[in-house]
Amino acid sequence: MKLQELVAPVKTWKFWKELIIMTVGMFFAAASVYYFLVPSKIVVGSISGLSIVISALFEQAGIAVKVSTVVLVINAFLLVLAYFLIGKEFGLKTCYTALILGPMMDVWEKICPYTKLLAPGATSVMGDLWFDLICFVLILSISQAIMFQINASTGGLDILAKIVNKYLHFDIGLSVTIAGIIICCTAFTVNPFRLVIIGLIGTWINGLIVDYFMMSFNRRKRVCIISDESERICDYIVHNIVRGCSLYEVKGGYTGETRMEIQSLLTKDEFADLMKYLRDNKIQAFITAGNVSEVYGLWSQHKRHHH
Repeated sequence: MKLQELVAPVKTWKFWKELIIMTVGMFFAAASVYYFLVPSKIVVGSISGLSIVISALFEQAGIAVKVSTVVLVINAFLLVLAYFLIGKEFGLKTCYTALILGPMMDVWEKICPYTKLLAPGATSVMGDLWFDLICFVLILSISQAIMFQINASTGGLDILAKIVNKYLHFDIGLSVTIAGIIICCTAFTVNPFRLVIIGLIGTWINGLIVDYFMMSFNRRKRVCIISDESERICDYIVHNIVRGCSLYEVKGGYTGETRMEIQSLLTKDEFADLMKYLRDNKIQAFITAGNVSEVYGLWSQHKRHHH
């Protein structure tokens, strides 16, 4: 491969934008692990949770190993799997996010050690294990969903989930849950039964929230319009909203009249724009709209003309 081909992507705005997104996302993901998992030793189904178990086992053997170090080692191994089983782009992006998780936990430790936030004798930053669990799951789930959107991940469990998603075709949230439950069960070796159950519930909630955010990010409106002014509406969609649309000839079962039906996929804001246009111009139309959670093919986040 030529040097220019390797350097060219670095010069693009897309590269820098995604780099910033990954860095900020991982900064908050590291905070969720450091402040809500490490003190309470809750093992939610994640590589961070598995690292807590391994670190505790080493501690029982009289060997001090930091959780962040174990995270780094496990992620390095999983990155090899990501590169070969999922793809080069995913592997390289995840390589960056996974390798900075451990160091970023150390950064949070230097900024504000969690020991300063704990009450005397407490093992929970929020004062309750369930609150710690909820805070961790919410922050991590948002980070995971954002990463999946740009074909990256937070590393660790997400790599296993992505492999399950790709080869078994499960929803990404279900994939996170399956991989997480397997890891979570390792906590029986170091944690009491109650903590393991809390971790399993957190793993299940994590999968549900990831799916929710993924669907929210990807949700589009599938709009069907029947009107005598179909050409005018079609022209507005193509030239003003800058989206493509399809035309179908339909025949009314009651009137027997033949008309054109317009179908288009729009974002929520674009749909609102179209409805405002129809109202302002007093265009009579029969409209149905439904949510679509996934779109494949030529439809793009960026507006483009379709000829």
